[in-house]
Amino acid sequence: MNKSYEDMIQMPHHISKRRPPMNRMDRAAQFAPFAALNGHQTAVRETARLTVEKKELEQDKRAILDRKLQLVQGYLEEEPELTITYFKPDPQKSGGSYIKTTGRVKKIDFFTCQLRMKDGMEIPVNDIFEISGSLFHGIYD
Repeated sequence: MNKSYEDMIQMPHHISKRRPPMNRMDRAAQFAPFAALNGHQTAVRETARLTVEKKELEQDKRAILDRKLQLVQGYLEEEPELTITYFKPDPQKSGGSYIKTTGRVKKIDFFTCQLRMKDGMEIPVNDIFEISGSLFHGIYD
């Protein structure tokens, strides 16, 4: 072991008479990593985030979806529970993602083309890709 510092180890720690001691958070901040490019990491994450293009439904699948919506319209008083897959456009870049949600339908507004769920969520009818639920068993299996 190097004995050149043994005399210093026993000495009292220096405390400045002119400057107050730095608090622990400020002292720790001195050793925090330096971000040379502000926002660079956020931009990299945004670029890496994947989106998909909206799929266009074939005519026969669109017709089945329309019939399902009409059936749901007839059972709105019962607030049927449905699982709905819909396209949600990405607010930052082109494309979006497909979301699957399950809940009770409160109203189908054909004037505004919105499907309103009991929890307040609104889904644009034109963005719906698939609807399933016990209401359709035996009819659209």
